[in-house]
Amino acid sequence: MTVIRASVPSGPPVALDMAGRDIQGEAARLREGGPAVSVMLPGGVRVWAVARHDTVRQVLTDPRVSRNAGLHWPTWQRGEITEDWPLYIWAATEHMGTAYGHDHRRLRGLVSGAFTARRTEALRPQIQDITRALLEVASAQPGGEVIDIRRLLAYPLPVEVIGRLFGLPPGMRDDLRRHIGIAFETTTTPEDMQASVAAVYRLLDDLVELKRRTPGDDLASAMLAAHDEDDGQFTHKEIVDTLSLMLAAGHETTTSLLDSAITAMLTHPRQLELVRAGQRSWSDVIEETLRWQAPIAYLPLRYAVEDIELDGVAIPKGDAIIVSYAGAGRDEDHYGQIAGDFDISRADKQHLSFGYGVHHCVGAPLARLEAGIALPALFERFPNLTLAVEPSELTPLPSFLSNAHTSLPVHRGTR
Repeated sequence: MTVIRASVPSGPPVALDMAGRDIQGEAARLREGGPAVSVMLPGGVRVWAVARHDTVRQVLTDPRVSRNAGLHWPTWQRGEITEDWPLYIWAATEHMGTAYGHDHRRLRGLVSGAFTARRTEALRPQIQDITRALLEVASAQPGGEVIDIRRLLAYPLPVEVIGRLFGLPPGMRDDLRRHIGIAFETTTTPEDMQASVAAVYRLLDDLVELKRRTPGDDLASAMLAAHDEDDGQFTHKEIVDTLSLMLAAGHETTTSLLDSAITAMLTHPRQLELVRAGQRSWSDVIEETLRWQAPIAYLPLRYAVEDIELDGVAIPKGDAIIVSYAGAGRDEDHYGQIAGDFDISRADKQHLSFGYGVHHCVGAPLARLEAGIALPALFERFPNLTLAVEPSELTPLPSFLSNAHTSLPVHRGTR
């Protein structure tokens, strides 16, 4: 792997843990280090990390910060980032998440119409049906046995919802989910990463070809129709990369949100009682979970279009920046000394976990809707649900991007 010597300050950088073994502890150390801290990514790639709430918000909204590596990251332009870099796919894709200015508006238009409040709400009956079916499967597991509620609910629900929304054939959903998921597993070998990325593009090429031959009432078909109606203003790569983004974000974020919300409720029983007593809502649970455990801990990368200053720290033009959403959500300077506590009664539950400004996640309403249906259904179906292990025994995903667990073992209890 090429070793990169980027134009970041002298002194030893902080090496981010690609295994994500202590995401919140690491974020706290970054906040203590200053508004922007020099960090090391794999391959000797030195970038800036921002983990304070107000600095993160500035980076997310500053027009002098871009997500387009091809235009604004000299290290990338010089060819020093090669395909064996673990985060290569995060810089190489071309979609609304990485586009800048006019191109961002153009590409966001490919999918934004599918996520209006009206169209999102129209999905409610389908989400309810999927949730009901998944809970039936969970109920049918042998009595008294430990079940993995992540595997049985938090994982398959968003996969099925996003699969239906994009018209994915059932046989393609698991393959795509498995290969896209490897992009989030930042401890994966370069060989496995490259193989999975290639598999994703083959599958999405197949999907595009299928929808061209037999279009349906789905978002993938609508994207291709928009391409044809606008005289091909979207390239094939832009369409495929946008599909990849939406399919990945459409399930990874919601799976992590459900995982963390269920964990929070089972480890904070008094908070659960507030909801059951009608003193707080499931919406309070969802928003506090998003603040307390951002589903995506970090999101690479952004680039300084010109020299900028972040709360007194000078960032030279062309330097790369990584944003810690997990860090922003627990910033004591913003949320007070109890920022690390899970408290659905707190007055300020606003967060940056779905982004901010023009890059705010277009699918955020859908994630909230899925969680708002699944969580009450789960705790109504299993009112005596408990964790089957000590909280300290839950294993984090081997990722510094996805903020969740490998499994969530529970006892269903008796009604």
